[in-house]
Amino acid sequence: MAPWSSTKAKVQLRLSVQRLRTLQEKKEAQAKAARRDVATLLERGKIETARIKAESIINEDIYLELLELLELYCELLIARFGLVELNMREPDPAVSEGICSIIYAAPRTELKELHVLRDLLMHKYGREFSAAVMENRDSCVSERVIKKLAINMPSADLVEGYLSEIAKGYGVRWDRNLEQVSNNQSGENQGLTDAALSDARGIVVSQWDSGKFTAGDGKGTPTLPDIPPTEDDDEKGGNEGAVSKPSPEDDFTMLAKRFEALKKR
Repeated sequence: MAPWSSTKAKVQLRLSVQRLRTLQEKKEAQAKAARRDVATLLERGKIETARIKAESIINEDIYLELLELLELYCELLIARFGLVELNMREPDPAVSEGICSIIYAAPRTELKELHVLRDLLMHKYGREFSAAVMENRDSCVSERVIKKLAINMPSADLVEGYLSEIAKGYGVRWDRNLEQVSNNQSGENQGLTDAALSDARGIVVSQWDSGKFTAGDGKGTPTLPDIPPTEDDDEKGGNEGAVSKPSPEDDFTMLAKRFEALKKR
């Protein structure tokens, strides 16, 4: 633990402010690039990957807010350094929150300047005071700092809000509700196709996509969408008045062709 020195403490405060600003600029540039990546993922339809990346962006934004708070506290201590220099066992109430917050939060940052400043402050006010700060006794540390340091998974609503704002900012067409509808429809259609191909003779369909299929005859029999006629159909088209009942093999063949056509959509 470095011994207390007023001159060194003031120098470390100024260095900490400079380094905090530089780190914030770096984090902001990285966040901008990350948001652009998320917009690209949304545009390509890689929604789950975009969500994971959005969680990382949220955590970085919270860390950025912590750096901003620490910068403000350092500037406060510089402005009121006369109170910091006072020979007291505990800091003056006018600077106590800033000192406690720096002692508590500095280890959670990668800034060596803040680490040195923390050691100086801990040496000045002693081991007992420092231990009380690290345990946050009497809520001496700023509640905002405590919240920024809390390790929590971002809520689903917050992630969706980030995705919406990013999509809006970069002009990407994406809507959470439309995406959910699309996913549901895609899952239903895939389920129908798989069931049909596994047992085409005994197809029983319980739910159909209302946008592409109709209810049929009202008795639970689905009506498939119109499929372009095959060459065999064209050859038989000349005899419009003739009505013939297709054999079971023809039923099966036509049904298989219809589902093959569905798979290509």
